[in-house]
Amino acid sequence: MHSPFDSEPTLNTAIHRMVAACQAGSYPAMIARLRSGWAVLGQSQFLRGYSLLLPDPVVPHLNAMQALHRDQFLKDMATLGDAVFSVTGALRINYAMFGNVEPALHAHVIPRFTDEAIELKTAHPWAYDWTQAPQFDVPRDTGLLLAIKAALQCE
Repeated sequence: MHSPFDSEPTLNTAIHRMVAACQAGSYPAMIARLRSGWAVLGQSQFLRGYSLLLPDPVVPHLNAMQALHRDQFLKDMATLGDAVFSVTGALRINYAMFGNVEPALHAHVIPRFTDEAIELKTAHPWAYDWTQAPQFDVPRDTGLLLAIKAALQCE
């Protein structure tokens, strides 16, 4: 399926680079390989446990997937959300897919917490100042990464 928003396929998005690094086993924020792609911690940990699901192979958007692959991607997104929810003690999980800045499918899995600042508690996650957020840090975040991986029941 193609949409009127499709253009020449872009092979050099951040999503393509992250998937290639996951495939090579060299992406430090990689949580686990799921059936539809890769679960990774977000580089900006503006909310602890913020994660992404990256499809493998990369596709431009959700509607470019065949129905069975799309169903698996959405199931894996919810499964990742369940794991992040369980590990972080979040109040809820927000999910988002845009693809406007990086024109390749990726799902944002965003834990929301009771102790968020009052002005951000009901705002969308993009209201946060991501430039001021802690960045993924191997020593600090490995425990979180391994806990999410264990909750996913991955080897």
